[in-house]
Amino acid sequence: MGGRSLVTKLYRACRSSASAPSNVRLGFSHLPTEIPYLLQENRISWSCRPSIACNHIISKALYSRHVSQLAPNEANKVVFVDTLALVRKLEAQGFTAEQAEAITSAMTDVLSDCLENVAQTFVSNSELEKSNLLRENALSKLKTDVQVSQENRMTVIQRDAEKLRTDIDKLRSEMRFEMDKVSANQRLDLNLERGRMTEELAKQSAETSNLTNKLNKEIHALKTQLEASKYEVIKYCLGTIVSVAQEGLCSFGTRVAPSFYYGLRSNL
Repeated sequence: MGGRSLVTKLYRACRSSASAPSNVRLGFSHLPTEIPYLLQENRISWSCRPSIACNHIISKALYSRHVSQLAPNEANKVVFVDTLALVRKLEAQGFTAEQAEAITSAMTDVLSDCLENVAQTFVSNSELEKSNLLRENALSKLKTDVQVSQENRMTVIQRDAEKLRTDIDKLRSEMRFEMDKVSANQRLDLNLERGRMTEELAKQSAETSNLTNKLNKEIHALKTQLEASKYEVIKYCLGTIVSVAQEGLCSFGTRVAPSFYYGLRSNL
């Protein structure tokens, strides 16, 4: 590459030289085949020799570059074709210079078309490596994104789980408070109901005791009245019996006493 750049600089210097022939300044890619012979035989003046020699040397070095530039830049392939040697071989086979140049130009066009087809069909190693690097970068980026997404998702899940756990604990506390409240209310209601029932039972017991006492008093009063009535009846019965007995005795005495008196007297 260093030699080619040097030759390119020399070629450009020759093209810009005022003493160079018109074919060099116009940038022809090669010279006729007799130029080397004329240079060796000293049949060219020294004023034109440097530029012509430069053109001859540079033409051989730039043939391959001229042909390789026919391919697209995307191919990135350098194909070296020595068109001067090809022209000489064709002339050696009996072709004229124009025919050899035409054949070489046609072959160059065909080669350019082939290179274009190859460039369109296949991929160069640099592009393949670039594609692999891009794919690896995309994969690494995707892996990083997936990892970051997973970490973010896990963070969100953990935060949601903590929030849900907090809500569950809060709900459990509220349920426990409500249950304790309901239990306390029920216990209070039961105690109040028990107290009310106890009061009702005590009241009913007091009323029952009062009724029992009243009944006992009534019974005692009735018993007293019965006893009093019984005494009165007995008294009346006894009085009646005594009265009847007295009356009977009186009657019997009036009838029996004289005879008894007379009998007792007679016995005496």
